[in-house]
Amino acid sequence: MFVLTQFNSASLNKHIKNTFNFDMFSHGFVDILAAEQTPTSDKWFQGTADAVRQSMHHLNNHDHDYVLILSGDQLYQMNFEDLAKYHIKQKADLTIATIPVIDRDAPGFGIMKVNEKGFIENFVEKPPLETLGEWQSAVPEAYAKDGKLYLASMGIYLFKRKFLKKLFDDNPEATDFGKEIIPHAIEQGYKVASYSFDDYWTDIGTIRSFFEANIALTDDIPKFDLFNSTKQIYTRPRLLGPSKIFGTWFNKSVIAEGCIILAKKMERCIVGIRSRIGEGTEISNAIVMGNDRYESLDEIEANATRKRPNLGIGNNCHIRNAIIDKDVRMGNNVSIHGSVALQDVEEPTHCIRDGIIVIKKGAVLPDGMKIGLGA
Repeated sequence: MFVLTQFNSASLNKHIKNTFNFDMFSHGFVDILAAEQTPTSDKWFQGTADAVRQSMHHLNNHDHDYVLILSGDQLYQMNFEDLAKYHIKQKADLTIATIPVIDRDAPGFGIMKVNEKGFIENFVEKPPLETLGEWQSAVPEAYAKDGKLYLASMGIYLFKRKFLKKLFDDNPEATDFGKEIIPHAIEQGYKVASYSFDDYWTDIGTIRSFFEANIALTDDIPKFDLFNSTKQIYTRPRLLGPSKIFGTWFNKSVIAEGCIILAKKMERCIVGIRSRIGEGTEISNAIVMGNDRYESLDEIEANATRKRPNLGIGNNCHIRNAIIDKDVRMGNNVSIHGSVALQDVEEPTHCIRDGIIVIKKGAVLPDGMKIGLGA
């Protein structure tokens, strides 16, 4: 597995390095391929196709028949073996994973016109509502009843190795799969199949979608279920102690290990590792990323002398509709209230996007600071 990265990827690189370690008896690997200058190109990745094209010389060092290309800003659980079996059964040159959507959502996607044999005949990127009637596909009756008559690209592609090389050779200037490479393959009459996926999938490429997908994990039985024994989600073990909670009222919250929580109330919250939350604090509809380390008692005493907040969230704070990134130092009596009524802003300590207030990593918020409604 290769992970192609470009901007601000240090945190991701660190996570991958520390998480995916294979023993000497395994041939598996997860390697990071950052944009790099080469004898043939001195540019950053210009798009999805360009990123793969520039990385092909790394893939060629490994024996393979197919190339599976995935997007990094989506959340779903798919058995890629089923996708591969379908691709082989269809004898396709390229298979695109698609998901049925209603007319209201269709203009936000690349929409496929799929025939009854499962092959894509036409493709349009983000069609306007008035032309949607031309883009209905043959879908199972259950989808048709719900009005899901349009098959949207999920940005998941399975190529025959030789076919991918041919597409790059035929389109040396193309930089994007969805806008250039795939339409070319369909127009030229190649066998491009649609693999219809009918489970949970969401794009988390914006602050709002990332926020909503995480908060949805607090539902009784979330669509993306972390507690499904047949579709387990693994992460890097930190080997931390259990979380400690003192008198806090919780409702629909997910709490990671190593936290020390004295808050008054927490509702619909995602609480990350090593989070420290002070007495009297109330948090709702929020993601608290936690901390990368614990402060020692000496550091805490030094903070008091310097009048600097400790790592974590102080006493008597009120936080709503917000994301608190890692290693934030939040003083006492801080108020953070996100709302769709707020305008997008960019400040040294925080930003607001689509009504969600994001406190930046390592930000220091003094006592009594107010952000958002009521500020």
